[in-house]
Amino acid sequence: MYGYIGWRLIIPAQLSPRVNLILWGILAVSAVLPFLPIMLRFRGTGGFWVDTIAWIGYLSFGFLTLLFAFVAVRDIITLLAAGIHKIIQLATASYGSGRDVAENADPERRRLLTNTVNIGILGVTGAMTGYGLFEATRKPDIVEIDIPIKNLPGDLEGLRIVQMSDIHVSHTIKRRFVQRVVDNVNELKPDIVALTGDLVDGSVNQLRDDVAPLAELEAKYGSYFVTGNHEYYSGVGQWLDETSRLGFTVLLNQHKIIERGEARLLIAGVTDYTGGQFSKDHISDPHKAMAGAPDADVKILLAHQPKSIYKAAEAGYDFMISGHTHGGQYFPYHFLAAMTQPFISGLHKYENTQIYVSRGTGYWGPQIRIGARSEITLHRLVSA
Repeated sequence: MYGYIGWRLIIPAQLSPRVNLILWGILAVSAVLPFLPIMLRFRGTGGFWVDTIAWIGYLSFGFLTLLFAFVAVRDIITLLAAGIHKIIQLATASYGSGRDVAENADPERRRLLTNTVNIGILGVTGAMTGYGLFEATRKPDIVEIDIPIKNLPGDLEGLRIVQMSDIHVSHTIKRRFVQRVVDNVNELKPDIVALTGDLVDGSVNQLRDDVAPLAELEAKYGSYFVTGNHEYYSGVGQWLDETSRLGFTVLLNQHKIIERGEARLLIAGVTDYTGGQFSKDHISDPHKAMAGAPDADVKILLAHQPKSIYKAAEAGYDFMISGHTHGGQYFPYHFLAAMTQPFISGLHKYENTQIYVSRGTGYWGPQIRIGARSEITLHRLVSA
């Protein structure tokens, strides 16, 4: 990707050897920067300078991935246009004078046009990166959605489940952001808080202080946590202990029964869809999560990845709450996320089970969100 950008932007500019060397050097450094914080994190190294490298590295990665997309689209359009022009040229060869062909073949004119377009692409990419940074770091959107449930008992009418997902506390998401999220959640006066995985990117020792505000969450029937894939990269055992210490009930293919009046709600949670790759004890199993449960009026499953919907529907859950996709995080890479998951964001139905997929409360990697604003979600149970 970085080489393609250099080939299509630096070489056509025909700059001096010194400037070319500088620009290729910037590309080479930019290719390495996003990986440095990850390597340093696994070595247990942190601090201001590592966080600074992460900010620069991830933001440059976001800028260059956007730039790559624009350049690739430009080149595809140019290729198609050249093909169409060639066909027209062949079809009208006996009538044309050749003047247009000569003009289009003028190297200096072509170079000027190419550089002008490239400068425009760089300007648009820079503007979109700035906008994406603003969207990623602003207050998460509060999404309120009614979940219609058939035969919902009156005692469960209006039950409020507030979901956080994919916060990704890390080098660029710190305590201040977590505190703001906690305050926003508490303002919604939840009956239940659900944190559907990918809380962190880093060890407990590195991030304990940053996640500490989560202990201030207030929910009438408790706060519940299930693992995401990133917990397994960050020391899952220690994070399960830490989330429990912060006041969460951790659901590892387990359930809890909540009684409200004479109604009974089952809230279950599974390990991440890929958890079994890290430990046989963490194979994700929606059936096991409700094993031995008494009859319940409503059955809700917390599962990090939307892929869990298939087995959740088999097991007979009424509603599944997920995250993982970030809603694609930024355009045009929504399409890649959509290729790997059955649903990318919002409320959907699969067989007799409804599923809501959060766009995520934080972000991962580049500090950019375009077309997929972060969210805190209030799910309200209502009669169908």
